[in-house]
Amino acid sequence: MRKTKTLTQVQELFDRRQGAVSVVELVDHFSEVMNKVTVYRILARLEKEGVIHSVRDKDGLTWYAKCQHCLKNSHDDHHPHFQCNKCGRMTCIPMTVTIPKIENHKIEKESILLVGECEDCQTALENS
Repeated sequence: MRKTKTLTQVQELFDRRQGAVSVVELVDHFSEVMNKVTVYRILARLEKEGVIHSVRDKDGLTWYAKCQHCLKNSHDDHHPHFQCNKCGRMTCIPMTVTIPKIENHKIEKESILLVGECEDCQTALENS
């Protein structure tokens, strides 16, 4: 993978962040140094290289998170994601899910999205 300044900036953001980041947040974050098309191109490249993975939220918005055990062209992050209805935060749930083999079918991508209230939002509600 050829390292460009913009690619390095996006990779560094994922190295610093815990959890997933929405594509809207990424485009906004990098708006002064690269255009939206460049952000999308870098995200697609990093996903193809097994550096990040994507998940769609309850409204269809794409979020990205750093992969843990993936290889180029082979994602091995088979885990659920949780999105909070209150704050909107998306997190990877650290548990492996076994995706069943389906006869005469080739599964290329799976997505398990759990939706509810995160611990922080529940605590804030209890304390108010």
